Amino acid sequence: MTRTATVVTEHDIAHLPEAAQRYLRFTGVLGRPRDSGFELHAHGWFRRKPTDHWTACRIEQRNTAPDISRDYHLHLNLAHVLPVHATDTYDHGHGHLHATALGTFTVADATGPEMDRAELVTYLDDALLLAPSTLLDLPLSWTAVDDRTFDVTLTDQDLQVTARVTTDHRGAPREVTTDDRWADLPTGLTRTRWTTPVDGWILVADRMRPRRACAVWHLPEGPFTYAQFDFTNADITYHPAG
Repeated sequence: MTRTATVVTEHDIAHLPEAAQRYLRFTGVLGRPRDSGFELHAHGWFRRKPTDHWTACRIEQRNTAPDISRDYHLHLNLAHVLPVHATDTYDHGHGHLHATALGTFTVADATGPEMDRAELVTYLDDALLLAPSTLLDLPLSWTAVDDRTFDVTLTDQDLQVTARVTTDHRGAPREVTTDDRWADLPTGLTRTRWTTPVDGWILVADRMRPRRACAVWHLPEGPFTYAQFDFTNADITYHPAG
């Protein structure tokens, strides 16, 4: 049976924390049909270590809901010479990171429980910043923290992850924070705080989207921003639920 996409109303969000309601109003969820996912093409910058120079990159991504899946591709040329293609995927409770150089040589390959949770919470981060209406069809619990902050916990398969959203007075997310990711440190995989601060919001094609966003590890020696993305001219295609 095909489900008809219903328009989101105030009734649909009335049970949520006030900060979450304000966020959904700001992002333009009310008054439009829910989405079942999106496809994204964007450009940005990436580096592996704090001492590295930034390298231009491009990303291609596809997320789906309520059947949770994430297919993310990053392309860059290390040292402006060596082509690298990295993929991050999440499907049916399993996450996988795989990267190749020159299209042949595997330079990274990671699976396991840490990767499962990391990919799931990254999916949640994507939804919060890029596809907020999909949240309404996901198995979430919403918790008030204060007037401008709320937590969202997502459950899939036997996994559970949590992200904290900090907003401004309008409801615009300023940062998403989670402790459900693991950094690859010299001592091995270490559970490490990960944040995605947002630098402004813009209206494109009648939808609010982040102007720019970063990915930051909060390491013992201090914050390390390893990725930056400009969504101003990104190509984002939304798929209606139904």
